[in-house]
Amino acid sequence: MAERKGRQTPTQSVILPYQHTKGIEAAEIYARSGRKALEWQELLLCDVMAQNEDGLWTHQKFGYSVPRRNGKNEIVVMREMWGLIHGEIICHTAHRTTTSSSAWNRLRSLLIKAGYVELGRQKKGEDPPEKSFRTNKQHGLENIVLTNGGKIDFRTRTPNGGLGEGFDLLVIDEAQEYTDDQESALIYTVSDSKNPQTIFCGTPPTPVSSGTVFTKMRSECLAGSTYDTGWAEWSIPRQTDDVYNTENWYETNPSMGAHLDERKIRAEIRKDIIDFNIQRLGVWLTYNQKSEVSETEWDALQLKKLPALKGRLFAGIKFGPDGQNVAMSIAVKTEDGKILVESIDCQSIRKTDGWILRFLKEADIQMTVVDGKSGQKLLMDHCQDMKIKPLPQEVKVAEVCTASTVFTQALEQQTICHMGQPSLKQSVCNCERRAIGSSGGYGFKSLKEGIDISLMDSMVLAHWACAVSKERRKQKIRV
Repeated sequence: MAERKGRQTPTQSVILPYQHTKGIEAAEIYARSGRKALEWQELLLCDVMAQNEDGLWTHQKFGYSVPRRNGKNEIVVMREMWGLIHGEIICHTAHRTTTSSSAWNRLRSLLIKAGYVELGRQKKGEDPPEKSFRTNKQHGLENIVLTNGGKIDFRTRTPNGGLGEGFDLLVIDEAQEYTDDQESALIYTVSDSKNPQTIFCGTPPTPVSSGTVFTKMRSECLAGSTYDTGWAEWSIPRQTDDVYNTENWYETNPSMGAHLDERKIRAEIRKDIIDFNIQRLGVWLTYNQKSEVSETEWDALQLKKLPALKGRLFAGIKFGPDGQNVAMSIAVKTEDGKILVESIDCQSIRKTDGWILRFLKEADIQMTVVDGKSGQKLLMDHCQDMKIKPLPQEVKVAEVCTASTVFTQALEQQTICHMGQPSLKQSVCNCERRAIGSSGGYGFKSLKEGIDISLMDSMVLAHWACAVSKERRKQKIRV
């Protein structure tokens, strides 16, 4: 008896009428890699790649939501392979750097399996093979360029990311985290294309997801108030407490019977039934919290006891943008290769900087970095008067952006740790990104009135100073 399959068609969808599609062709290109699209993937791909009589995409925008581990990203990779081979310029964006890098590695691997040759340094006068490509492997800046001119960039989204660039296809991976600021920066990047398309791929937002665009797109599309837009989802209509109801599993997970089965899903069930409803049953909640760092994410990094430390301290000082407060935090490396962070204090600038000077004078500090023009110069003068060494170093805008990125990556890789300070947690778990400069950089701002982001900013600076420092080697004297 054949194993039961999950539902192969969406539980809810808005698909505009069409006669032609490039979906079958894209699935055939994908099959050259040795993989075969599942039935539901090929059906959805045909909807995504539907064309009108003029050869334009029927759906200029297409969003779809599928529960975790069903293979929703294979739809995107099939569309991208087709686009590259047909000379499209593509941008694949994700919320996290690890996700965009993983997408690059998946596409690169499939191209090689499909018979494409990855080129190294080209010799002068040498013609590359017809089916070949070059790639940039730098983490966070990956791309693939085919010999025929097709190109795809993989990027992490920022409020200004993508400005000034133009693409034929824009992929919004992890669409549940796609914010209004990011959309404002990216929405016009496909306007110059003769046949543009934007694909939104994700899962329903969790209570801590920061994105609003995906939810708004779904609501408007299902309400029939959009143009040239398609939508598909696998979901149950409302939250259920009966998480062991296997009928819901088959209704919302199209890859059941392929690489998903009842035993695997049963093992996922735990006390957090809301999370199971969202991640496995595709439920769309009507609320969310927008903090860039969730309490769950931050609490997972808390230590129960002080670890073995290695090396000297690094201090970060942040003068608040409103000129009211100044905060200081420290960071230090641990023996197991992580960085421990802790805040010293956040006080009114009116109370003088004596508490900062005393700490810098007495602590074993390797480096101090300071940001914020409201009190920066006065602090530097006082440090010189007290002969504090090393003197604090002023940070530039580009370095603040880098510090934020390093902090975000440390959260993803869990290389940062802390001892659970309530004041630091309050600042970190009530923040969102803010654009800095004109090159796509970002910092953080508070979501709630009365919570000073300076405490978090000082910690981010201290962490960055510690992360980029090099250990000093002891000089060996040979006789």
